[in-house]
Amino acid sequence: MFTLFKKKTERERLQKKYKTLMEESYKLSHTNRKASDEKQAEAADVLKKIEQLPE
Repeated sequence: MFTLFKKKTERERLQKKYKTLMEESYKLSHTNRKASDEKQAEAADVLKKIEQLPE
């Protein structure tokens, strides 16, 4: 109940974004390889941002 109003941290937002980009990349890999590669590149950028965040 109390987590209903808890704000997400920057790390949680970036992890969710990374997950959605990877899912989109996987779906696109069946139809459009170039778009899939672009999504993977975006996901890699997000992963770098996650790794740079302090623990």
